[in-house]
Amino acid sequence: MKAIYLVKNGDPKKAFELRDHKIESPGEGQLLINVESFGLNYADVMARNGIYNDAPPLPAVLGYEAVGRVEAVGSGAEKFKKGDRVLAFTQFGGYAQQCVADSRTTVKLPDSISNSAGVALATQYCTAYYAAIRMANIQPHERVLIHACAGGVGIALTQLAKWIGCEVVGTAGSDQKIEFLKEQGVDYPINYRKEDFATSVKAKLGEHPVDVIFDPIGGKTFKNGNKLVRFGGRHVIFGVSSWSGSKGNIFDKLKLAWDFGLMHPLQFLLKSNGVIGLNMLRIAEQNPSVLGDVMTKVVELADQNILKPHIGGDFKAQDIAYAHHLLESRNSIGKVVVYW
Repeated sequence: MKAIYLVKNGDPKKAFELRDHKIESPGEGQLLINVESFGLNYADVMARNGIYNDAPPLPAVLGYEAVGRVEAVGSGAEKFKKGDRVLAFTQFGGYAQQCVADSRTTVKLPDSISNSAGVALATQYCTAYYAAIRMANIQPHERVLIHACAGGVGIALTQLAKWIGCEVVGTAGSDQKIEFLKEQGVDYPINYRKEDFATSVKAKLGEHPVDVIFDPIGGKTFKNGNKLVRFGGRHVIFGVSSWSGSKGNIFDKLKLAWDFGLMHPLQFLLKSNGVIGLNMLRIAEQNPSVLGDVMTKVVELADQNILKPHIGGDFKAQDIAYAHHLLESRNSIGKVVVYW
């Protein structure tokens, strides 16, 4: 079997190598899966650039999710059988022709859901569901602001918010993406490259106009967004893509901290609002059954055609560098998927 190894940081054309990859038999509660497709996440880009602390040491096989067929079943995972078509949250190791996954974070995938759509559900849609439904507890008629709204999680959040009955403000960085957001039902799409999002939101909707903000960018975007949250509001941060492109030295870290701004618990008490951090890798590590429950729910909603993943690009495994380049360029809309 083969796997795509990250062997050095930097340029995607030089960072990856296709190598032989041997997987041991699945252990207790695990499944061995023949991978047909896997997905890319922005954390992969940060890992390639050497600024993702959770990434395994090099050489490493990245990849948070995979769709494929069960090849072997470990003890305690007998609800699955060989040949089952599954979606797995892999916690790294997904960039391979075979991977081992925890059966608690693996779900059977119905034939109504394509491989590409299935791959999008494991990380993007689970992150969106956990953030919106479990953590922010969005309600009908609330107004939500979604940053990177044309990305995989942003699209998922939009679909969930519209399903619940929320009003959606979405930011994106191109006219093409703004048109896409309109098609997705976003009520107030904002091109952040042409206008300051905070100023624009206030001008359109008044002071403290949003109930919930979903932010994968961080830094100044977080600080400026906090000024928009009304009393009783929630600010969910699930990524720090503003950190991408930095060298990761002490000066970059200090700048990032400064961009986020100073925070004190008393300010949240006085405004009756909160900041919530979300890292799905931590959920998978410490409470995999919870992640499994969320995966089951998003697969059900996708099977009912309530959730509709948008695919931003399908690539062959040998074109992994081009897939990474597309995701890092921020020109993609939706999920970037790789097939063996």
